[in-house]
Amino acid sequence: MSPPDALRAFIERHERLFVLTGAGCSTASGIPDYRDADGGWKRAQPVTYQAFMGEAATRRRYWARSLVGWRHFGQAKPNGTHHALAALEAQGRLGLLLTQNVDGLHQAAGSQQVIDLHGRLDQVRCMGCEARLPRGEFQHALEAANPDWAALDAGQAPDGDADLEQASFDDFVVPACPHCGGVLKPDVVFFGENVPRPRVAQAQAALEQADAVLVVGSSLMVYSGFRFVQAAARQGLPVAALNRGRTRADALLTLKVEHDCADALRFLQPATRHATQ
Repeated sequence: MSPPDALRAFIERHERLFVLTGAGCSTASGIPDYRDADGGWKRAQPVTYQAFMGEAATRRRYWARSLVGWRHFGQAKPNGTHHALAALEAQGRLGLLLTQNVDGLHQAAGSQQVIDLHGRLDQVRCMGCEARLPRGEFQHALEAANPDWAALDAGQAPDGDADLEQASFDDFVVPACPHCGGVLKPDVVFFGENVPRPRVAQAQAALEQADAVLVVGSSLMVYSGFRFVQAAARQGLPVAALNRGRTRADALLTLKVEHDCADALRFLQPATRHATQ
């Protein structure tokens, strides 16, 4: 049996799957990933929560790069992987989709039983008064405060970032919260920041009701995602991973398939969609 056929058999013999997804789901949508096939960093590590909150210069650099990167990131569309997993949910065989991505593409494809483990980049949060505002609205504020940056373009980096290594950010203006004047941060979990406990508890409760785990497009190098595979192994649940290259959980896997995610899951999609992709 070929690896894709083994994956299909794995999915078809389990009635309540807990699905954990990562950056490999969204690369076909034009969103770069962070890691190579060995699980190592392809570029400098992302900004930490401590640096973002503690240094105005870090916030200027982050939001300047985000101003440029958002124009591409905000227009990304779901690809075949997202549609396949939405179809799996529509069949009633997906208990929960836990995604480490912050792009909202699973929901855009029609998935409803989704937990955004690391938050959503399309929302901005005030760290003072907890107000939220749409990232698109904040984009307008960034461009109004920094008109010389509005026409810049650059290579795309993961999670709405842009490669602007030679730029000076000293004069970049970061608007404050319109409600209280506080620091605005994307409503995502940065490195060095904890995932909210209620979010973790909700995912753990869903895992306890699952009969198997399917990992799609993740090396599981980040502990916040890896711990759910550890928990599944302790529960005796079979775990399959669809991912190119090494994962942190290789020793815990029942099945590993190194294959293009959309191709391997194509059997889940309606025939009419096959013809259009």
